[in-house]
Amino acid sequence: MSESVFDLTGKTALVTGASRGLGQQMARALARAGADLVITSRTRESLAEFQREVETSGRKAVPLELDVRQYDSIQHMADAAVAACGRIDILVNNAGCNVRKRAAEVTWDDWNLVLDTNLRGPFFVAQAIATRSMIPNRYGRVINIGSVTCVAGYAGLGPYCASRGGIKQLTMSLADDWGSEGITVNCLAPGWFKTAQNAVLYENPRWVEYLCDRIPLKRPGQAHDLDGAVVFLASDASAYITGQTLLVDGGISTGATKATV
Repeated sequence: MSESVFDLTGKTALVTGASRGLGQQMARALARAGADLVITSRTRESLAEFQREVETSGRKAVPLELDVRQYDSIQHMADAAVAACGRIDILVNNAGCNVRKRAAEVTWDDWNLVLDTNLRGPFFVAQAIATRSMIPNRYGRVINIGSVTCVAGYAGLGPYCASRGGIKQLTMSLADDWGSEGITVNCLAPGWFKTAQNAVLYENPRWVEYLCDRIPLKRPGQAHDLDGAVVFLASDASAYITGQTLLVDGGISTGATKATV
């Protein structure tokens, strides 16, 4: 296969939650593949350093404020993105949050926070970008960021698991809805990666050892492990793939554990 099918030159990618962590790393990978960027966060100030990095590399980076829990914020962001760039070819729905509590302790507000951020928000961001740019242009790559909890449940993560399971099903529905419009919709599902949301867990060496014992590749994910997957799903290399969930999890979803003899 020609390397050109992975080339994103001339494309514009919008990445939500791009001020840090995996969102920023995926945006960086798309820029390295040739894409110009629209990067969002709840504050423009948190995007300033990354904007400079991207522009220094020769790519365009448009920073926009976005709170995915607010409908008006989504609409204003989408209008501004299209006004600044003309069209959006790739959407990475990355912004998310988590509340880590046992089921008996989860509050009504906890549930709403996680589901509004991780499920309702991505739907309306996708809708806003699709209707303003992708459907009129009959081209789009929507990449919803899920997690291994799309296919596996973990104690203490009830709202989060529900939101990620919902993202998997939403991906399939949107793929069916928008396929005839030239839009592919897929879910990229990382396994256990160290992020700001779960960093406290990695401070416990026994927990890390336990985790690695359950992962066939014997290590947690590193941010760059997502680079190839996000570029693949954003590019023409995946033109005939839609409605799918791509797990990048070191194999933990296989249920494999360390063998004892």
